[in-house]
Amino acid sequence: MPRFRVTDATLDVLEVLLSGDDELYGLKIAKQIQRPTGSVFPILARLEDHGWVVSEWESGDRTERGARRRLYRLNPDGLSQARLLLAERRGERATIRWNPGLRPRWEGLT
Repeated sequence: MPRFRVTDATLDVLEVLLSGDDELYGLKIAKQIQRPTGSVFPILARLEDHGWVVSEWESGDRTERGARRRLYRLNPDGLSQARLLLAERRGERATIRWNPGLRPRWEGLT
């Protein structure tokens, strides 16, 4: 299992990452789990350092909205590890909002 500290906030972040939403950025995740960004961003960095999460800057012209956002998603290994961890830690309490009908963004990428 993970070699990093897993808090309730970490589990909350993982649940959101499992939601299938293609546009997950730090502030959006923080709002969904009702936690401060000062907690969420270090969790995302830790998950990325451990190879569960990949991130990329959003593309396109964002002058009308403001600064670019950094988008986060679970990679295939992180996806399976997150599911196992949530099942182990939250069991029946898990509120995974993952939709199996949604295709992960990395499918079909080379």
